Amino acid sequence: MPDSPPHLDRSFTVALAQTRPAMRDIDTNLAHMQRIVDAYAHADLVVFPELGLSGYTTTNTASLAIERNDARLAQLAEAARRHATAIIFGAALNTPDGPSNAAVVIDAHGRWLDTYSKAFLFGDEHQAYVAGDTLVIVDLDGVPIGLMICFDIEFPEVARKLATAGAELLVSISANMKPFGPDHQVFGVARALENGRPHVYVNQIGQGETFEFTGGSMVVSPDGERLADAGNDQACVVLGNLRLPARSRVRPDYLELSTTPIPPVRTGPSLCV
Repeated sequence: MPDSPPHLDRSFTVALAQTRPAMRDIDTNLAHMQRIVDAYAHADLVVFPELGLSGYTTTNTASLAIERNDARLAQLAEAARRHATAIIFGAALNTPDGPSNAAVVIDAHGRWLDTYSKAFLFGDEHQAYVAGDTLVIVDLDGVPIGLMICFDIEFPEVARKLATAGAELLVSISANMKPFGPDHQVFGVARALENGRPHVYVNQIGQGETFEFTGGSMVVSPDGERLADAGNDQACVVLGNLRLPARSRVRPDYLELSTTPIPPVRTGPSLCV
């Protein structure tokens, strides 16, 4: 298993922005995001939900897809630079194959650092977005962060692959809706426990275009403790404080143990005598 980066020994503060985006109104959402970044300027990272830039929709998504050099992002990027605060937010991103459901990363210098396009699409997303084919770990000021989007976290292999590739922090942005709220509360904790890595999970809240989103944004420690919890009642911003690298105090190193060969599966009847 990869060792922690030798220089990584630091506190890390994350602001979880559990928002209810305005539907199909990028300018309004950008202004709200900038206000939050300004208000939480002391955070190392502010995380917004899946498709937080446009609101969650699977209708006419090409009209909402942004370009990497979209001038409308300039003020948000400037806020990141001014406060030395990195930002992760969800957006429809224009690609050569069509719009993808993406996580956009702006670093603490205000630079568009990277993007991750959602690999596991859910329901009507298959007709609205192009699935990503590459998982992404971004380096935010020496912190390797593995990115996931909503349905991705329901597949343990995604988080495991990110953790074994060197992610020290898992960050998931989501637009999880009723009746699946309890599912993500389980998956969000499980991904942290089974990989021995803290997990930041940020979800939308309130009634959207079609679905009612369930909130439940949280920071989970490698021991499954909720270090921050936004609840499922209202739009809000909560802070989570981490010391990185973070490891379980009592549990075995599951990543190390995962190199143990898995026994083969036997199928069919057997007789016990």
